[in-house]
Amino acid sequence: MVRKITFLCTFIWALLQISTTQASVSSIMIDAQNGDVMYEMNADERRYPASLTKLMTLYITFNALENNHIKLTDKLKVSRTAAGRSPSKLGLRAGETITVKDAVMAVIVKSANDCATVLAEHFSKSEADFAVLMTKTARKLGMNNTTFKNASGLPNRQQKTTARDMAVLAMAVYHHFPQYYSWFSAKSFKYKGQTIGGHNNILKTFAGADGMKTGFTAAAGYNIVTSAKRSGKRVIAVTMGHNSVNERDKKVAQMMDKGLRQMQSGKEIDVALLTAEINGKNMKAKATRIAAVQKKTPVQSKNTRLAKAETKPAVQTTKMAAASRTSGRYAVQVGSFSDYKRARNYALTIKNKLAKRYPVHDIKVEKVQAENRTVYRSKVVGLAKNDANTICRNMKRSKQSCLVTADSGSLKMAQR
Repeated sequence: MVRKITFLCTFIWALLQISTTQASVSSIMIDAQNGDVMYEMNADERRYPASLTKLMTLYITFNALENNHIKLTDKLKVSRTAAGRSPSKLGLRAGETITVKDAVMAVIVKSANDCATVLAEHFSKSEADFAVLMTKTARKLGMNNTTFKNASGLPNRQQKTTARDMAVLAMAVYHHFPQYYSWFSAKSFKYKGQTIGGHNNILKTFAGADGMKTGFTAAAGYNIVTSAKRSGKRVIAVTMGHNSVNERDKKVAQMMDKGLRQMQSGKEIDVALLTAEINGKNMKAKATRIAAVQKKTPVQSKNTRLAKAETKPAVQTTKMAAASRTSGRYAVQVGSFSDYKRARNYALTIKNKLAKRYPVHDIKVEKVQAENRTVYRSKVVGLAKNDANTICRNMKRSKQSCLVTADSGSLKMAQR
């Protein structure tokens, strides 16, 4: 009898351990092309982001670069506050300068807290003000359960997010700024003649992985947001709250490998099967129930926030706000190109010329399929109807093609 009781207690303890392990982490994996949720576990549990925070700092920086508010060669001054940040850091000294490009690469590769603060202080009066901007931008992206309090992810009880919100941010970075995304695949970078290495092991160990960011604090555990591509299929995966680097990397590698394999099969994604494969056979019944719920309300319940990542918000830093103008509801299509970069650069050129006379809000690059080929349409958006018509009329007089269209105000991301 004693043996039976002992066995029963051991069995119950083992079950509790499995349950605790499942509950101790938050994970989600999505199809990077459309935001469909392929796998999730505790994805809406609020957690400390640690250095995943830096993805938002970079998102705002990329936005400033795209809109010519800063240049990669601009030199940013290092304050005492920035220089005093705790590791991980580049080791900047108060009073020296660092280029935007070096600061960005240090944030991506080294996860440098001092460089994150340098960027924040350049865009706002203080890092605290920049954190307000970060949170506002998060809301515009649909990250409704995220609050930022600093630019780096250093410990703060009020700075929290979810795995789902981090997937939204990763998708936004990838789609809104494809011209900068390749930087996340860097395993090292050069600074002052030295090679500075990174610590994202997934880039080295997982075939097809090409970014994005790791994070750790004692309270947060080991976190990662990453993406991988195989045979033209791409997933974005997030997992948070692990007890070790190896545990975290094993989990995210398993997620992405099984997800990509199922995508490559060409069949419709079976969420229940994929969940069972990732979690183990003992979770198959629960996975079936999850899939049944998702089938009833696939967009409303699970994919709403990820779908919102397809909208590129206008981001204004504190120092840009004074120059902002009210946006309108019309757009002017100014060109059509075979690649994204040319389309974007042309749209920016036209926008900068028009901005001297008209309140052009932003640019849009739309990807469309036309006669078995991909075309990228360049647009300037946020115009009043009269201004849009005048601009197009003047362009036609100069033998330039254009088309006035209604614009919802949301900037649709260009996809690779």
